[in-house]
Formats: sequence, C-alpha cells, structure tokens
Amino acid sequence: MAHMMDLQASLIFAAAALLALAMVVGAVLRGWQGWLALKAGELALHTGPRRFDDTPERSGGSSLGMNRIELADLRERVRQLEAIAAGVDL
Repeated sequence: MAHMMDLQASLIFAAAALLALAMVVGAVLRGWQGWLALKAGELALHTGPRRFDDTPERSGGSSLGMNRIELADLRERVRQLEAIAAGVDL
C-alpha cells in the first residue's frame, strides 16, 4: 500500500512539473511573438510596407538611396542659385 502511495505521489509531482513547464513555455512563446510583432512594427515604421519578393533592384533602389539622390540634387540647385546670385556664369 505504501508503494502505491509513493507511485501516486511521484505521478502527481511529475504531472505538476509538466504542467508548470508547459505554462512557462507558453509564456515564453507568447513573449517571443510579442517581441517579434514589436520588431516587425518598428521595421514597417522605418521602411514602409514591402512584399517579401520586393528587392531593391526590382523596386528601383532603396528609399535611403533615393533620399540621398534628392538631397544631392537640392544641394546642386542651391549651389547654382548661389552662383547666379553672385554673378558667376556657370
């Protein structure tokens, strides 16, 4: 009879440990999914919506490159206007 009670206690302890482990794993997975969603939101905020097959070569380049080109164009226009204002012939 004592042997049967030890077996039952061991089974209850094992079941409780398994349940606790399942709860911890569930909480960790839920936290991981939340962290991934947070990072995906941050990426979407910085890059805008993109498809997975949308490479920079297909879309015409990255938005950062386009911004640099636009900035260089604006600097060139300012330089030309300053030269015109100073009376220098380009």
